[in-house]
Parts: sequence; structure tokens; C-alpha cells
Amino acid sequence: MTDTEYDVVVVGAGPVGLMLGCELALGGARTLVVERLAEVDETIKAGAINSPTAVALYRRGLLPALTEVQEAAMSRFREFMKARGKEAGAGAVPPPRFAGHFAGIMLDAALLDDSDPAFADLGPVDGIGLIPQATLERLLADRARELGVEVRRQVELTGFDADEGDGHGDGDGHGHGHGHGHGHGDGERGVTVRLTPGRDVRAGWLVGCDGGRSTVRKLAGFDFPGTPPEITGYQAIADMTGTEGLRRGWHTTDVGTYVHGPMPGRVLTVEFDGPPADRETPVTTEELQASVRHVTGVDVTVDKVHSLTRFTDNCRQASTYRAGRVLLAGDAAHVHSPFGGQGLNLGIGDAMNLGWKLAAVVRGHAPEGLLDSYTRERHPIGAWVLEWTRAQIALMRPESHARALREVVTGMTGTVDGTTYLVKKISGVWQHYDLPGDHPLVGHSAPDLELSDGTRLADHLHGGRALLLDLADDPKLRARAEGHGDRVDVRPLAAPGHPELTALLVRPDGYVAWAADTEHVPEDAADNTLEAALERWFGAPAS
Repeated sequence: MTDTEYDVVVVGAGPVGLMLGCELALGGARTLVVERLAEVDETIKAGAINSPTAVALYRRGLLPALTEVQEAAMSRFREFMKARGKEAGAGAVPPPRFAGHFAGIMLDAALLDDSDPAFADLGPVDGIGLIPQATLERLLADRARELGVEVRRQVELTGFDADEGDGHGDGDGHGHGHGHGHGHGDGERGVTVRLTPGRDVRAGWLVGCDGGRSTVRKLAGFDFPGTPPEITGYQAIADMTGTEGLRRGWHTTDVGTYVHGPMPGRVLTVEFDGPPADRETPVTTEELQASVRHVTGVDVTVDKVHSLTRFTDNCRQASTYRAGRVLLAGDAAHVHSPFGGQGLNLGIGDAMNLGWKLAAVVRGHAPEGLLDSYTRERHPIGAWVLEWTRAQIALMRPESHARALREVVTGMTGTVDGTTYLVKKISGVWQHYDLPGDHPLVGHSAPDLELSDGTRLADHLHGGRALLLDLADDPKLRARAEGHGDRVDVRPLAAPGHPELTALLVRPDGYVAWAADTEHVPEDAADNTLEAALERWFGAPAS
């Protein structure tokens, strides 16, 4: 052991911090995850995951658990849809899958063109989405224990000191977090992390996954530009009386928006009268009841609250996700309104992208600039999510221009093209990275190929290692990767459903780093070869 007790300390054991801890453990990094809460946070939050998140969890072997949760959620959703049909006097059978909503405008899954190429090759997770955030957190907590990740609860970060260095970070830390790390996991430089109850630990790296009011972000001095909030929202599971006048689903009123259902007792309200006077003050039953009555116009009485949260549309994003040896992921790096549940998914994507890269740095074989690619790849997707949520706020405003535009958008959602466009955006199937290479698959999530031995591509990513698929049984191709055998698994397997593909190099996060097929052989430029891709992402070959 060096003077570094841990390779990485992760602050925050929500889904993002736990996912990152699991990814770091798969990569061989000694990781400590600390969390101020004693138990999993059961507060009602995001109710669904998108395709990239479902695929990421599937690639780590969690498909059986996801399927079980999905089946239970779909049963509840079908009951909700049946109830809505009865209220509207309709007897139609509810759609078999959940398409989502845009600004509270529900999308009809029957209008989704699922033959669109964007939905191809997702594998058995296609259609899985109704995974509540608290349930996902419990699944990931179990996964972290299985992988030996040390998780300490009821522990808070009180400060840290990052050593000076001459590394290659893409941002400058300030105050407590000032300094640059080498980016090679050396024990000579690192971060002294101060935790309650009065214990300091030494780590090579510190990652803030501690939410929108991140202590790590504030102490490190990250810029956090954006737009101020204009709404106050409440979401709760509560026992209520006098709800006969509440309609199920999403509804706009003269003063805001409300949601009733799909689960019993669930209510959400949105008021456009600015943020709460004091966001630090705990939300009360009386506050919720007043909002429900104001927005709905129904004299509801809230008898008992089981889960309650207050939110705004504060919309901000860190200019960079790295300052020397301090990094951010999840809500610590970006905040926005919760509509569409994009925040949870955005954070899981951050964890998947950062985990294998930081672990490679810790192990000492990361190529130059690998860690800087984290901000470069994830920042644009975060910026898109902020714009997507801002657009929904604009459509929900209780004023005549917004209502007129809402009617136009509602009409578009009644078409196959409109629904398919919105579902592609909401589901995240459009997401890709701008990576070097001229093959159309490069930078995109790898297709879940059915392989000649009866497995699928995702089955070969459970261990969190990179994968080179030799789909044409080419010994010369396999020989070119021999120097990376300690970092890249090589599999000579055919893909009968895609005979045109001859080779795929897949990063540990499941994104294609290099590809070749019978019609598109990569140009023979020095930076476009398999060898170049291997060194770019996985370092120099072993000698």
C-alpha cells in the first residue's frame, strides 16, 4: 500500500455514485463510497429509465432483475390506463408498452414506428423502462456489495485538499480543490478527504456524485452557469380525501399543471410563481395541500404523506466535469427540471463513461488525455438534456402563447412521425459520441449482436472489459490485438444476422471504438487503424 488508502473516494451513494463505484471495482480500483443518509432514499423521484441506462445495466448482467421490476410496473400502469379509459368512456385495450410524455402530453405507443433503425439491435431490454429510482438504487447497492465496494453510510464530506501537480486536467480547481493530477494513478499525488466523524482518508481521486447542491462542486470551485428557476413543483405519495374531482394523468389548468396517478396516492403539481422563498426549509403537508388545491381547484385534504419532495426548474451545468484530481458526475455536474426523468439517466451515463477511464488511470495504463475525454463526450449530452427540459417548461407555462404552442405540439404527437421523433429523443437511442474513425458505428452504442455460440454481445461485457469481436475468423486481426490482451477480450465469433460486419472493437462502456465490414473497410490512415484505436483508448501494448 502507498500513502493512498483508496484509489478513489466517491461522495454520494445514490444510483450514480453506486453505479460509478461498481464500474471502478470492475476496473480494479480500490473505491470508497460515502453517503450522508442511513438508508436508500425512498422519496418519490424518477419513475423510469431510458434505453442507454437499460442497456448499460443489461451489459453488466442485471437483465433478470430489470425484467422482474418491469413486469410489476407494467401491471400497475395497465391498471392506470384501464381506469383512464373508463373515465373517458373508452373500452380500448391499453398499449403494451409505455411511450412516455413530453411536457405532460402523453405519447401513444400505438403510434410509435418501432421499425425505425434507431430502435434496432437493442436486444432483450427493448421496452424495459419502468424502473423507479429507489428500486434501481437498491439493485445497485446489492451489486456494489457483490463486487466488494466499500460503502459507508451516515458519513459526510466536510472538506478536502488536493495536491499540486503538473497533470493534464481540462479544468482548474479552486479553493480546497486546487491542483492538477498526473492522470496516472501515482501514489505521490492525491487528495486528502475530510469525512465525519473527524477522519481523514487519502485517495488518488475524488468524485462528487452528491447531487444538485454538491459540496464537492462548491468546494472545488467549479463554474456552474445556467438559468434561474421559474417554477415550484411538488411530488408526493399521500393518503388524500376529496379527490373525486381529480382526473387521472397529466392536466393543465389556468394556474399550472397537475398529475394524478398512475400509482395510488401519487400527485404532482407545478406552479409558475417562481421558486420557493427558502429551498432549505423542509416541505410540509400543509404546503403540499395548498398547492394541490390551488393548481387543481379541487378541495382536497392531505391526510397522511408517505413520500414528498419539492423541486424547481433550476437549470445549470458545470463548464467542465474535471478539475485536476476532482471530478463530478450526475446532478453534481448538471441540474434541471425532473420532467421526463432525464436526470437519473444522464447520471448513469456519466458513471458508465467515467468509471472505466478512471480505473484505467488508477491502474497506470491510461493513454494521454483519456480522462479529459470524459467531459468532451458527456458535456454535449448534458447540454442537450438541459435544453430539452427548458422546452418542456416553455410548453407548460399557463399563458396564452404557450397554450397555443402546446396545441400545435399536441397535434404533432397524434402522428406516427411526431410520436416516433419524441420517443427517440426521450428514450435516448439517439445518443452517441464524436469519436475518431470513419465507420458509421464508431461512437455509437454497440448493437446487441446475436453471436454464433448462442450468446449476445452484451454477455461478453459483464466483466467491464473492452471487447474485440473477430466476426470473420481472421487470425491476423486477432494477432494485432495481442499486446492488449490484459485489457481487451478477443472473441472469434460470427454474427449470422449481420454477415456484413467483420470486426468490432467495443469499449468497456459499450460504445464502438473501431469497426470494419465487407463494404466499409477503414481507411489505411495511421490514426484509423485497429492499432491506433487500441492505443487511443487502452494505452500502449504490453512489451
